[in-house]
Amino acid sequence: MVHIALDPTPYHATHDFLDFFDVAAANGYEWIQLTPHPDWIPFFGHPRVDAALIAAVGKRAAAAGVRITSLLPVQRLSWPEEPLRQAAVRNLTRTIEIAAELEVPVINTEFSGRPERAEESEAGFYRSMETLIPVLKRHGVTLNIDPHPDDFVEDGLAAWQIIRGLDSRSVGFVYVASHTFHMGDRAETLIPMLGDRLGAVYCADSFDHHRSHGLRYITNPPGNAVRVHQHLAIGDGDVDWDQLFAALGASGFLDREGAILCSNVFGEDERADEVSVAQAERIRELLARHR
Repeated sequence: MVHIALDPTPYHATHDFLDFFDVAAANGYEWIQLTPHPDWIPFFGHPRVDAALIAAVGKRAAAAGVRITSLLPVQRLSWPEEPLRQAAVRNLTRTIEIAAELEVPVINTEFSGRPERAEESEAGFYRSMETLIPVLKRHGVTLNIDPHPDDFVEDGLAAWQIIRGLDSRSVGFVYVASHTFHMGDRAETLIPMLGDRLGAVYCADSFDHHRSHGLRYITNPPGNAVRVHQHLAIGDGDVDWDQLFAALGASGFLDREGAILCSNVFGEDERADEVSVAQAERIRELLARHR
């Protein structure tokens, strides 16, 4: 059965880390994805985790009746500068160990390189994976990767080709719907290629920044090296949700045990409960329609 999970990022400013499990349960979720947090695994930093915190996480999750689908660290996995890339490998190694201790089989992450240094970043990525793949295998954890806007690879097909080049089933793909228009808007052709290497789909909407002849968003001066996208509630942007879920259904993703559908709306923190509940309902509706 596919797991519908909550990304608790909208609650970071209002709730303590260990309260996220209660928040997820209150909003109708049985699963949660643990994302970067100063009391957990911060952006680009070593995990702030000891045995006592791991035990507390397990206890609070069990008490709330919420299980952890995955961890989401963001580390400089493909960074072109060696000291920071090596630190990312150390940080991710520890994160894999934490996932194994929590019996969480999945880590979702990003390439985290630089587009202006794409060749060096790709080389850094493969160096990092030479170290990390044996660790993943040893602990029985799968690492899924998202081609994030402003990374050294943004196009979905190109990202899959890079992942495929590892020739390892320990590494898969994250399809982030709100990155659709940076990935090439190619759900119908990309998802069949990914097959069972697609491990997670993030459910948030975004506007197509290519529309209006590229003038939908204007930055000054023209030509700024920027990337624009949103994480909106389903239906508030331009993502074709029926097309996406039809492709997921046809590929078998929606019937796969352990597949993850994660709500990650970031733009409406002031009404996070309302949006979280609505997101769960919309995901379930799409799931029922296209399974």
